[in-house]
This record gives sequence, structure tokens and C-alpha cells, in this order.
Amino acid sequence: MAKNSHFTGSGPSQRQLRVGELIRRTLADVLNRADVHDPDLNRMSITVSEVRTSPDLKIATAFVLPLGGEKRQEALEALKRNKGELRRAVSKQMTLKFAPDLKFVLDESFDRMDDTRRLLNRDDVRRDLSEDDA
Repeated sequence: MAKNSHFTGSGPSQRQLRVGELIRRTLADVLNRADVHDPDLNRMSITVSEVRTSPDLKIATAFVLPLGGEKRQEALEALKRNKGELRRAVSKQMTLKFAPDLKFVLDESFDRMDDTRRLLNRDDVRRDLSEDDA
């Protein structure tokens, strides 16, 4: 069996990373230009922070977050509702053999960073960290 990052756990290939970044840029551009025929989606400013592709490049998972982090569920539903049109717009601008199936997931990395920052600013944690330095 050929080595495949899906099975070996070695992480994404360079091709997966490159295609994921191309899809991210293209998707962000399409959303920024409001090229979708959905006024609800066009009113939203959505950040596409990352796109991860499956090893066969047939599935692209886009990590998204509306600007300011508000109306997350509404944004996710609008993206899912317009998945076909977004897929066509992305494939039209890219030269892939197959247009990947787009999946949208809320990007929670910003929330985790805020939680970590809050934790590190707690008095007891700062005290413990300063004791480690001594």
C-alpha cells in the first residue's frame, strides 16, 4: 500500500497544503467580492482562516469565522446553503481535476487563544510561573 498521510499520521502533504491555501484564498476572494447570489451571505464579512483538504483533494474543509465572531451559526448556515455556488466559483478560478466538496466548520482557534490568554493572566498562574523562573 502506498504511503498516504491519511493513514500514516505524518500530516498533510505539500500538495494538500498548497491546494488548501489556494482554495482558502479563492474562497475568501469570492466571499469578499460578494459573488454569491444570497443577500444574507453577501451582508456578512467572513474570515476563512484555513482550508484543509483530504489526501485525494476531493474534500476541502474550510475553517470560517464571521467578523467580530457574532452570528456564527447564521454565517455557517448561509455558507452551507450556498455550498454548490461557492464550489462552482472556486473550481472556476482553479485548475483542479475535480472541484472539491466544500465543508464549513466554525474556527474556534481564536476562542482557544482567548481562553489561554485569560488563563495565563490569572494571579495564581502568574505567581506559579514566576516561581518557576526563580
